[in-house]
Amino acid sequence: MQHLFSLKNKNIVITGASSGIGRQCAISCSKMGATIILIARNKNRLIDTYNKLDEGKHLYFIQDITDYDKIEAIINDVCSKLGKIHGFIHSAGIEMTTPFKIMKPEYYSQLFNINVVSGFNIAQIISKNKYIGNQSSFIFISSIMSIVSNAGLIGYSTSKGALNSGIRSMAIELSKKKIRVNSISPGYIQTEMMKTAELRMSKTEIEEFRKNFLLGLGEPIDIANACLYLLADASKWVTGTNLVVDGGYSSK
Repeated sequence: MQHLFSLKNKNIVITGASSGIGRQCAISCSKMGATIILIARNKNRLIDTYNKLDEGKHLYFIQDITDYDKIEAIINDVCSKLGKIHGFIHSAGIEMTTPFKIMKPEYYSQLFNINVVSGFNIAQIISKNKYIGNQSSFIFISSIMSIVSNAGLIGYSTSKGALNSGIRSMAIELSKKKIRVNSISPGYIQTEMMKTAELRMSKTEIEEFRKNFLLGLGEPIDIANACLYLLADASKWVTGTNLVVDGGYSSK
Protein backbone atom coordinates (compact mmCIF):
# COMPACT_ATOMS: atom_id res chain seq x y z
CA MET A 1 0.00 0.00 0.00
CA GLN A 2 2.92 2.37 0.55
CA HIS A 3 3.25 3.15 -3.16
CA LEU A 4 -0.25 4.66 -3.14
CA PHE A 5 1.09 7.56 -1.08
CA SER A 6 4.26 8.08 -3.10
CA LEU A 7 4.69 11.29 -5.11
CA LYS A 8 7.68 10.04 -7.05
CA ASN A 9 7.86 11.39 -10.63
CA LYS A 10 5.21 14.02 -9.85
CA ASN A 11 5.80 17.73 -10.44
CA ILE A 12 3.93 19.84 -7.86
CA VAL A 13 3.37 23.61 -8.04
CA ILE A 14 2.93 25.32 -4.64
CA THR A 15 2.02 28.98 -4.05
CA GLY A 16 2.67 30.71 -0.76
CA ALA A 17 5.66 28.43 -0.42
CA SER A 18 7.82 30.87 1.52
CA SER A 19 6.25 30.21 4.93
CA GLY A 20 3.66 28.40 7.03
CA ILE A 21 1.50 25.73 5.43
CA GLY A 22 2.91 26.30 1.95
CA ARG A 23 6.48 25.80 3.13
CA GLN A 24 5.63 22.61 5.02
CA CYS A 25 3.70 21.25 2.04
CA ALA A 26 6.76 21.80 -0.14
CA ILE A 27 9.08 20.05 2.33
CA SER A 28 6.70 17.13 2.90
CA CYS A 29 6.01 16.62 -0.81
CA SER A 30 9.73 16.57 -1.58
CA LYS A 31 10.24 13.91 1.09
CA MET A 32 7.65 11.78 -0.69
CA GLY A 33 9.60 12.02 -3.94
CA ALA A 34 7.95 14.94 -5.74
CA THR A 35 9.73 17.64 -7.70
CA ILE A 36 8.58 20.97 -6.29
CA ILE A 37 7.94 24.29 -8.05
CA LEU A 38 7.85 27.05 -5.45
CA ILE A 39 6.11 30.38 -6.05
CA ALA A 40 6.07 33.31 -3.61
CA ARG A 41 6.94 36.99 -3.33
CA ASN A 42 9.55 36.98 -0.56
CA LYS A 43 12.91 36.02 -2.07
CA ASN A 44 14.84 35.29 1.11
CA ARG A 45 12.14 33.14 2.68
CA LEU A 46 11.49 31.35 -0.61
CA ILE A 47 15.17 30.43 -0.95
CA ASP A 48 15.10 29.25 2.67
CA THR A 49 12.24 26.89 1.78
CA TYR A 50 14.10 25.72 -1.32
CA ASN A 51 17.15 24.86 0.77
CA LYS A 52 15.02 22.70 3.09
CA LEU A 53 13.76 20.44 0.29
CA ASP A 54 15.04 16.93 -0.27
CA GLU A 55 17.46 16.64 -3.17
CA GLY A 56 15.82 17.03 -6.57
CA LYS A 57 15.39 19.22 -9.64
CA HIS A 58 13.23 21.71 -7.77
CA LEU A 59 12.55 25.22 -9.08
CA TYR A 60 11.51 28.47 -7.45
CA PHE A 61 9.99 31.66 -8.84
CA ILE A 62 9.75 35.01 -7.09
CA GLN A 63 6.43 36.29 -8.34
CA ASP A 64 3.34 38.19 -7.22
CA ILE A 65 0.61 35.77 -8.30
CA THR A 66 -1.92 38.59 -8.69
CA ASP A 67 0.16 39.80 -11.62
CA TYR A 68 -1.91 37.42 -13.73
CA ASP A 69 -0.33 38.06 -17.12
CA LYS A 70 3.06 36.73 -15.96
CA ILE A 71 1.89 33.35 -14.70
CA GLU A 72 1.66 31.39 -17.93
CA ALA A 73 5.27 32.19 -18.82
CA ILE A 74 6.30 30.60 -15.50
CA ILE A 75 4.22 27.47 -16.12
CA ASN A 76 5.59 27.19 -19.65
CA ASP A 77 9.14 27.49 -18.30
CA VAL A 78 8.45 24.81 -15.69
CA CYS A 79 7.14 22.35 -18.26
CA SER A 80 10.02 22.99 -20.66
CA LYS A 81 12.46 22.06 -17.88
CA LEU A 82 10.62 19.35 -15.93
CA GLY A 83 7.79 18.06 -18.09
CA LYS A 84 4.09 18.22 -17.32
CA ILE A 85 2.56 19.16 -13.97
CA HIS A 86 0.76 16.62 -11.78
CA GLY A 87 -0.29 18.65 -8.76
CA PHE A 88 -1.05 22.16 -7.58
CA ILE A 89 -1.45 23.49 -4.04
CA HIS A 90 -2.76 27.03 -3.68
CA SER A 91 -1.56 27.93 -0.20
CA ALA A 92 -1.01 31.64 -0.78
CA GLY A 93 -3.47 33.73 1.17
CA ILE A 94 -4.00 36.67 3.46
CA GLU A 95 -6.10 37.13 6.60
CA MET A 96 -7.90 40.34 7.46
CA THR A 97 -9.74 41.01 10.72
CA THR A 98 -11.92 44.05 10.08
CA PRO A 99 -15.44 44.76 11.39
CA PHE A 100 -18.17 44.78 8.75
CA LYS A 101 -19.01 48.44 9.44
CA ILE A 102 -15.59 49.63 8.28
CA MET A 103 -14.98 47.17 5.43
CA LYS A 104 -14.25 48.86 2.10
CA PRO A 105 -14.69 47.49 -1.44
CA GLU A 106 -10.93 47.45 -1.93
CA TYR A 107 -10.52 45.19 1.12
CA TYR A 108 -12.83 42.60 -0.43
CA SER A 109 -10.95 42.89 -3.73
CA GLN A 110 -7.59 42.35 -2.04
CA LEU A 111 -8.81 39.26 -0.19
CA PHE A 112 -10.47 37.72 -3.24
CA ASN A 113 -7.59 38.47 -5.60
CA ILE A 114 -5.05 36.65 -3.45
CA ASN A 115 -7.18 33.98 -1.77
CA VAL A 116 -9.33 33.01 -4.74
CA VAL A 117 -8.74 34.56 -8.16
CA SER A 118 -4.98 34.04 -8.30
CA GLY A 119 -5.36 30.35 -7.45
CA PHE A 120 -8.16 29.79 -9.95
CA ASN A 121 -6.10 31.57 -12.62
CA ILE A 122 -3.11 29.29 -12.04
CA ALA A 123 -5.35 26.21 -12.06
CA GLN A 124 -6.89 27.30 -15.35
CA ILE A 125 -3.45 27.67 -16.93
CA ILE A 126 -2.05 24.40 -15.58
CA SER A 127 -5.15 22.51 -16.75
CA LYS A 128 -4.33 23.22 -20.40
CA ASN A 129 -3.49 20.03 -22.28
CA LYS A 130 0.07 21.15 -23.01
CA TYR A 131 0.84 21.58 -19.30
CA ILE A 132 -1.19 19.02 -17.38
CA GLY A 133 -0.02 15.50 -16.61
CA ASN A 134 -2.07 12.36 -16.14
CA GLN A 135 -4.13 11.82 -12.97
CA SER A 136 -3.43 15.29 -11.60
CA SER A 137 -4.73 16.88 -8.40
CA PHE A 138 -5.46 20.50 -7.45
CA ILE A 139 -5.76 21.54 -3.78
CA PHE A 140 -6.92 24.91 -2.45
CA ILE A 141 -6.20 25.82 1.16
CA SER A 142 -9.42 27.24 2.57
CA SER A 143 -10.23 27.76 6.28
CA ILE A 144 -12.58 26.53 8.97
CA MET A 145 -13.71 30.18 9.09
CA SER A 146 -15.52 29.51 5.81
CA ILE A 147 -17.87 27.27 7.80
CA VAL A 148 -18.17 28.68 11.32
CA SER A 149 -16.56 32.15 11.22
CA ASN A 150 -16.18 34.86 13.86
CA ALA A 151 -16.90 38.58 14.14
CA GLY A 152 -14.60 40.75 12.05
CA LEU A 153 -13.93 38.09 9.44
CA ILE A 154 -16.64 38.80 6.88
CA GLY A 155 -14.16 39.45 4.07
CA TYR A 156 -11.81 36.60 4.91
CA SER A 157 -14.61 34.09 5.55
CA THR A 158 -16.38 35.02 2.34
CA SER A 159 -13.24 34.59 0.27
CA LYS A 160 -12.56 31.16 1.76
CA GLY A 161 -16.21 30.18 1.33
CA ALA A 162 -15.85 31.07 -2.34
CA LEU A 163 -13.01 28.56 -2.60
CA ASN A 164 -15.18 25.79 -1.18
CA SER A 165 -17.96 26.58 -3.65
CA GLY A 166 -15.71 27.12 -6.64
CA ILE A 167 -13.82 23.85 -6.34
CA ARG A 168 -17.02 21.87 -6.80
CA SER A 169 -17.76 23.46 -10.15
CA MET A 170 -14.09 23.20 -11.13
CA ALA A 171 -14.07 19.51 -10.18
CA ILE A 172 -17.02 18.83 -12.47
CA GLU A 173 -15.45 20.59 -15.45
CA LEU A 174 -11.93 19.21 -14.99
CA SER A 175 -13.06 15.63 -14.34
CA LYS A 176 -13.10 15.21 -18.13
CA LYS A 177 -9.33 15.61 -17.98
CA LYS A 178 -8.98 13.31 -14.97
CA ILE A 179 -8.00 16.24 -12.78
CA ARG A 180 -9.22 16.01 -9.19
CA VAL A 181 -10.02 19.26 -7.37
CA ASN A 182 -10.45 19.60 -3.60
CA SER A 183 -10.07 22.12 -0.79
CA ILE A 184 -8.81 21.74 2.76
CA SER A 185 -10.22 23.80 5.62
CA PRO A 186 -7.67 23.99 8.45
CA GLY A 187 -8.50 25.07 11.96
CA TYR A 188 -6.10 27.52 13.59
CA ILE A 189 -2.58 26.46 12.70
CA GLN A 190 0.50 27.68 14.54
CA THR A 191 1.93 29.81 11.75
CA GLU A 192 3.20 33.39 11.53
CA MET A 193 -0.33 34.47 10.59
CA MET A 194 -1.69 32.86 13.76
CA LYS A 195 0.95 34.50 15.93
CA THR A 196 0.08 37.88 14.44
CA ALA A 197 -3.61 37.31 15.23
CA GLU A 198 -2.82 36.42 18.86
CA LEU A 199 -0.94 39.69 19.31
CA ARG A 200 -4.33 41.39 19.19
CA MET A 201 -5.67 39.19 22.01
CA SER A 202 -5.19 39.21 25.78
CA LYS A 203 -3.71 36.21 27.59
CA THR A 204 -7.17 35.29 28.88
CA GLU A 205 -8.68 35.55 25.39
CA ILE A 206 -5.95 33.31 23.98
CA GLU A 207 -6.54 30.68 26.68
CA GLU A 208 -10.32 30.71 26.10
CA PHE A 209 -9.84 30.57 22.36
CA ARG A 210 -7.54 27.55 22.50
CA LYS A 211 -10.09 25.60 24.56
CA ASN A 212 -12.24 25.39 21.42
CA PHE A 213 -9.85 22.86 19.87
CA LEU A 214 -10.44 19.37 21.21
CA LEU A 215 -7.01 18.22 20.06
CA GLY A 216 -5.19 21.51 20.60
CA LEU A 217 -3.91 23.87 17.92
CA GLY A 218 -2.66 22.31 14.72
CA GLU A 219 0.74 22.53 13.09
CA PRO A 220 1.57 23.07 9.40
CA ILE A 221 2.51 19.41 9.02
CA ASP A 222 -1.06 18.38 9.91
CA ILE A 223 -2.29 20.17 6.79
CA ALA A 224 0.67 19.04 4.71
CA ASN A 225 -0.19 15.42 5.54
CA ALA A 226 -3.74 15.98 4.27
CA CYS A 227 -2.29 17.45 1.08
CA LEU A 228 -0.06 14.41 0.61
CA TYR A 229 -3.16 12.21 0.67
CA LEU A 230 -5.06 14.34 -1.83
CA LEU A 231 -2.09 14.53 -4.19
CA ALA A 232 -1.37 10.80 -4.08
CA ASP A 233 -3.02 7.93 -5.95
CA ALA A 234 -4.52 6.84 -2.62
CA SER A 235 -7.20 9.52 -3.10
CA LYS A 236 -7.94 8.75 -6.76
CA TRP A 237 -11.72 8.64 -6.02
CA VAL A 238 -11.86 11.93 -4.11
CA THR A 239 -12.85 15.14 -5.89
CA GLY A 240 -15.09 18.15 -5.35
CA THR A 241 -14.87 17.93 -1.58
CA ASN A 242 -13.75 20.16 1.28
CA LEU A 243 -11.66 18.25 3.81
CA VAL A 244 -11.95 19.74 7.32
CA VAL A 245 -8.78 19.39 9.42
CA ASP A 246 -9.48 21.45 12.51
CA GLY A 247 -8.69 19.50 15.68
CA GLY A 248 -12.40 19.16 16.46
CA TYR A 249 -13.17 22.90 16.41
CA SER A 250 -16.25 22.65 14.18
CA SER A 251 -17.73 19.74 16.18
CA LYS A 252 -18.48 21.95 19.18
